[in-house]
Amino acid sequence: MTKTSYVVALGSNRSHHRHGRPPAVVKAAAAALASARGVKVKAVAPISITPALGPAGRSFANSALVLTSKKSPEKLLDLLKKTERDFGRRKVRRWGPRVLDLDIILWSGGIWADNRLAVPHPAFRERRFVLDPLASLVPDWRDPRDGLTVRQLRARLLRRKPVDPAPRAA
Repeated sequence: MTKTSYVVALGSNRSHHRHGRPPAVVKAAAAALASARGVKVKAVAPISITPALGPAGRSFANSALVLTSKKSPEKLLDLLKKTERDFGRRKVRRWGPRVLDLDIILWSGGIWADNRLAVPHPAFRERRFVLDPLASLVPDWRDPRDGLTVRQLRARLLRRKPVDPAPRAA
């Protein structure tokens, strides 16, 4: 497989015993991915703090990164799930609090779908806490489903009542 690019969203709303508060967890997770075999982190968005959606309670620290890899989406997902477990993530309940959440949002291969993963991420177009970091990294990357750029998707979301309030700097 040739090298492809991925956009990965990072989030945390629980402290970690070694890394500290959620912004530090997100920073440490980006560093862990940068040192992982078979991936090269190209850029990382600034960390922002956003209110939680659903029952997660505490605010989230959010960011995104662009990486390149020869890994298929399913193999990259395996690495992301392992990284979440290494940071202490346990499956408790959907949308609950978590030490670390890593999601593949987009990849340069277009659309991918299997029983474990859908790329582009099905909900990214409706989440400002995802579109804001993406807009700072890859504003011209096109959604393979509708051809709109990240910048255009963000502008559409901002014209409507946002699903989540604007992030504040970490």
